[in-house]
Amino acid sequence: MAPTKVLAGARVVLPTGTVDDGRVIVEGTRIAGGGPPGPEPAGGPGGAPAGAETVDLSGHWVVPGFVDLHNHGGGGASFAGGTAEDVLKGVHTHRAHGTTTVVASAVTGDLDFLARHAGMLAELAQQGDIAGIHFEGPFISPCRKGAHDEALLRAPDPAEVRKLLDAAHGQARMMTLATELPGGLDSVRLLAEHGVIAAVGHTDATYEQTLQAIDAGARVATHLFNAMPPLGHRSPGPITALLEDERVTVELINDGTHLHPAALQLAFHHAGAARVAFITDAMDAAGFGDGRYMLGPLEVEVADGVARLVEGGSIAGSTLTLDRAFKRAVTVDRLPVEDVVRAISANPARLLGLDDRIGSLEPGKDADLVVLDAAFDLVGVMRQGEWVVDPQLG
Repeated sequence: MAPTKVLAGARVVLPTGTVDDGRVIVEGTRIAGGGPPGPEPAGGPGGAPAGAETVDLSGHWVVPGFVDLHNHGGGGASFAGGTAEDVLKGVHTHRAHGTTTVVASAVTGDLDFLARHAGMLAELAQQGDIAGIHFEGPFISPCRKGAHDEALLRAPDPAEVRKLLDAAHGQARMMTLATELPGGLDSVRLLAEHGVIAAVGHTDATYEQTLQAIDAGARVATHLFNAMPPLGHRSPGPITALLEDERVTVELINDGTHLHPAALQLAFHHAGAARVAFITDAMDAAGFGDGRYMLGPLEVEVADGVARLVEGGSIAGSTLTLDRAFKRAVTVDRLPVEDVVRAISANPARLLGLDDRIGSLEPGKDADLVVLDAAFDLVGVMRQGEWVVDPQLG
């Protein structure tokens, strides 16, 4: 039995707010307590049990482990088309950057291939390596295809949607749809009936069509602003509908490439911190480097950390990791740390239905946490009570 760990002296971000000179007590794989320092010697709430291993984190922040709803790979490996070993390589790359829970996102492909690949991903989800599967495509609009192969796109036939859900063996968590296409609303209803998040994205929908999708059960905006019509004063489009509806959580890619800072501020202002989820939309190059990669069947060139299709130049996912998204949100966008924690941990955990286990630093939950220094650079990562990145080792 591993000794109890007491992370002491840090600024700890709890659901109730930030505690200065706080502590988090970890027993085994779970959080046993946290908050202000307990009485000395140990024994009261928040006190360190006798024989505990104390880690002095003075001058640091402790925040919940990050939860990524939308991620295609990293470390040179693909979630969208790689082997199980490739997926694990990508998972471990993102864990080292603070993402203790990740959903593996597929991209548009042949339906039979997607079904086979979903079966492999489902096994990894059942083992606890990933938190489920997100299907981004093939049921998206050719008008807003982004880095998806137009030849493989199709309207969202509910029978084909059901085929992918069945192939995922209960591990499908989200599917991105152009809900204005034939079969779109019926597919949204089918997903909602099966407890799978219907996400509006890669869409050419009008404002009115988007409202219909939300009423049918759509609950997430896939990378808001990207791969959808821009906001217009006479044609407000999907962005306005998704921002104004209290039922919808909006994904944001905060890498400085996908969004202008003013667009991010607009989303936070209208949706509020309770309805934003930071994602990476990462592809293989995240945590790896520039070069040539494949995103599904399409070739991607990554230069200066920006991924674009070789043919056509469309942005092709990102090379973002969530520790960078966190730091940018606080230091560039000037968002309160507590709001960033909601967007990067609590909100995605709630969407996944996992907020009883992850997403906040509360007793009984998994000991998933991230240690940041005073400049908001990552120095430690713990997953289920074990250090992935040990802050004591530098």
